[in-house]
Order: sequence, then C-alpha cells, then structure tokens
Amino acid sequence: MNYLHTFFINGWNHIVDINAYDHLLFVMTLCAAFKLSQWKHILVIITAFTIGHSGTLILSALDIIPTNSKIIDTLIPITIMITAMANIVNYNKETNFSDAKIKYGIALVFGLIHGLAFASNFKFMMFGGSIIMPLFAFNIGIEVGQLFIVVLFMVALWLYTKAIKGEHLKWNLFVSGAGFGIAATILLKAIGNSSY
Repeated sequence: MNYLHTFFINGWNHIVDINAYDHLLFVMTLCAAFKLSQWKHILVIITAFTIGHSGTLILSALDIIPTNSKIIDTLIPITIMITAMANIVNYNKETNFSDAKIKYGIALVFGLIHGLAFASNFKFMMFGGSIIMPLFAFNIGIEVGQLFIVVLFMVALWLYTKAIKGEHLKWNLFVSGAGFGIAATILLKAIGNSSY
C-alpha cells in the first residue's frame, strides 16, 4: 500500500508542486476564459484535458509510443501560450467564449502533449515489476491534484468577481497574459537548454 501511496503522492506533486508549475499554469490558463456560471464548460474542458493526458501517459508508460523529453519540454510552454492567445482572441463579451468546441479541442490535443511529460516523470520512478497499479495510482494523484487546482482557481475567481466585483474580462486578460509571459520564459529556457 505504501508503494502505491508513493506513486499517488508523486502524481499529485507533479501537478500541484509549485516547482512543477508548467502543468499548473496550463490548467489555470485553460479555465481563465470561463465565468463561474460556466462551471459545466470547465468540467468538460478539464475532462478533455484528462482524456488527452491519460491516454499518452498510459501509452508512453507502456512503451507503446516514444517520448523525447527535450521536445516535450519545448512543446509544454507552447501549449500554454497558444491557450492564452485563444482565450484573448476568442473572448466575446456576449458569449464569453465564441466557440467552446475549439477550447475543448485545444484541451484534448494539448493534453496528449502534457501526458508525455507525465510519463517521463512516471518512468523515472519505475524500477521493474508490475506497471499497472503504480500507473493507476500515479494518474489518480494527477487527477486529484488537478481537481484541487481547479477548485482553488474557482474560489479565487469567485472572490474576484463576487467579493470585489471585478470584471471577468480583466481576469481573463490577467490570467492569460501571465500564463503567456511565464510560458514564454519557460520556452526560452527550454530552447536554451536543448541541443537536438
């Protein structure tokens, strides 16, 4: 049981740990364009992201698809930057997000990329033996951590829009802009550290 608990905690830390902020940043940027009243959209988009990253995590952990950590480290910040730009470009005061299906597609496709990063972390932990239960525990840890981040994000959004009566457009611009800027910094660092 302690063995599986370790995998669960590592999955949790991989998305909640401030030192692993790239995935955390992606989840927050993904949710930024939606208002509190659109919580169902947030559930769908997080589900799409989960389907994407769970799929590639499993396939890569089972060595069905290969991973290249240098390429993944470069692609992760690009996913954040594109999501941030989509939030701003597609934001519309009447509908808040003109075409939610585009956002779901982004979450699913980019989830595939993030899953490869999760798989790299998981493989680092494995030293032989059965992979199924550790992989399950690791993925559950990621999902619980992801839900925790979304709940914190929604509480912050509630405080901003309800308690201090902030405008959602400004919230979206701030979160998306911050996401883009931090991701650009991560990208430059990844490019600087890469030698293909």
